[in-house]
Amino acid sequence: MTKNRFKEGGGPSQRQLRVGELIRRTLAEVLARGDVHDPELNRMSITVGEVRTSPDLRVATAYVLPLGGEGRDEVVGLLARNKGELRHAVSKKLALKFAPDLRFQLDETFDRMDETRRMLQQDAVRRDTEGE
Repeated sequence: MTKNRFKEGGGPSQRQLRVGELIRRTLAEVLARGDVHDPELNRMSITVGEVRTSPDLRVATAYVLPLGGEGRDEVVGLLARNKGELRHAVSKKLALKFAPDLRFQLDETFDRMDETRRMLQQDAVRRDTEGE
């Protein structure tokens, strides 16, 4: 019996996770070295927190955040504007059958962690979570 890799709610496969991490490292390296020919993008320090790939590995969504949070509004637009050059850099470094289409979204993980921490520190929540 074959395993259905596309089942709903099944989570990413090992290959998706591995390729996503390779793309994340490559993007982070390219952005850190300033290999992109866009001075606006090169003046920013950008953290690539995670890259999620589609099951067929043709689409990769990179979750990014500018260091210090400054320029949050413009970072996704700058990366999208340079998507072709970034895609070329990724495909040159990785031996994939197809160069994935890169998409960029703001990484809101840290905001959610701060909000969760703030909620857990409220008196009403702390009372409920502490044992007697």
